[in-house]
Amino acid sequence: MKSPLVWASALVACGVLGKTAWAAEPSGPWRLGRELDLPKWLEVSGEQRTRYETLDGQFRAGRNGGDQALTFRTSLLTQLKGESGRIVTEILDARQYLSDDGSPIDATMVNALDVLQAHVRWDAGELVPGGTNTVRIGRETLDLGNRRLIARNAYRNTINSFTGADWLWQADGGAWVRAFYFLPVRRLPEDVDSVLANDIVADTQSFDQQFWGVYGDVGKLPLKLHLEGYYLRLQEEAGDTLRRRHLHTPGLRLYRVAAPGEWDLEVESTVQFGSSQLRAGTGQARMDHWAHHQHAGLGYTFDATWRPRVGVRYDYASGDADPNDGENGRFDTLFGARRFEFGPTGIYGAIARANLNSPEYSVSVRPRTNLDVSLSHRFVWLAESRDAWTPANVRDPSGASGTEVGQQLELRVRWDVLPGNVRIDTGVTHLFAGEFMERAPNSPKQGDVNFVYVELTLQF
Repeated sequence: MKSPLVWASALVACGVLGKTAWAAEPSGPWRLGRELDLPKWLEVSGEQRTRYETLDGQFRAGRNGGDQALTFRTSLLTQLKGESGRIVTEILDARQYLSDDGSPIDATMVNALDVLQAHVRWDAGELVPGGTNTVRIGRETLDLGNRRLIARNAYRNTINSFTGADWLWQADGGAWVRAFYFLPVRRLPEDVDSVLANDIVADTQSFDQQFWGVYGDVGKLPLKLHLEGYYLRLQEEAGDTLRRRHLHTPGLRLYRVAAPGEWDLEVESTVQFGSSQLRAGTGQARMDHWAHHQHAGLGYTFDATWRPRVGVRYDYASGDADPNDGENGRFDTLFGARRFEFGPTGIYGAIARANLNSPEYSVSVRPRTNLDVSLSHRFVWLAESRDAWTPANVRDPSGASGTEVGQQLELRVRWDVLPGNVRIDTGVTHLFAGEFMERAPNSPKQGDVNFVYVELTLQF
């Protein structure tokens, strides 16, 4: 049974389609708050997304055959605005249907009817001179950098959130600094039966898991370059579902934004050290942790009809070279997203930022201002032959199965049917099985894998 929030959003969707199908709103996309003629100090908006996914073939250890899922993600955002701040609340309802106990279903797909955000925002003026200052206290979501380490998930059915406080300073020249102290929110329930039933259990957080750090951008440099730097600290204590990670993660990111007739580029280098476990709740002793992640990308956008762009990029995320040496060399992506870089997640999600050695080339075009088409071809190897292919939980401790996982080919089409209100997103992904998929001891050895999804998003 769908939640009341899903049914309510469906009724609002009818209003969205009815209002925008015949004529464009003079003040932009249709919005619920404007339709209700709310006072200026109150804003209400929301989003409803429905996605069908189907998987033909299997690559995960211990599973066989294909799979399917029908997911719903509905959110309602309310903001009470004052002269120097606002109170922000957001309710999220994320559910799935058509899955069974053989599906890879967990709290990344289901979080039925819970509080995603509830915080106070204070526009603190020149609290620190030289720019504007914003302070948030409470539960919130956020994106930092290119979202590899901290992200508000866009494709995934559930969304990361954090309880705590953060401060953002922004200078007129484009430089900014953000510092935060958070308790990551633990999405509940976590057991398979409760997730399949879309049970409603309040999310929680505790001091057993603490996350803090600082992130900044120096602003525009010569040649339209930007430089970001960051230091992140994650500290976990003992717990059945925690991996007892005590991690320091500093890094740098240099980038140039894509524009017609120009080259764009991105280089990011991250190191990670401290102590960690590979498996939660096993009583495994904490190991010394030393890992790293490297990303490099280069592209060119032609100043021509359809705005064609061609690009290449390369990702390396270290793996654990020796499972018996008492050290952990596998990179941990913390609270980052991966769809924008490695293809669809959901019941697919074949590539992750751990034990990875992977180049890619891609091409994209925009036949119309509201239509994007992209094609990408990614080669996937393991960085270390004795460590796991982490999304599949497939591993050969001897290393005899090699490192060639396979190749991923993805075609994606995004159509803003009514910009700002209605979007259709669809994609087809084919995973060509490599030597490791065919030979690893606990691999299902089912050959190539196909994945298709169709998604409708309504914003109101």
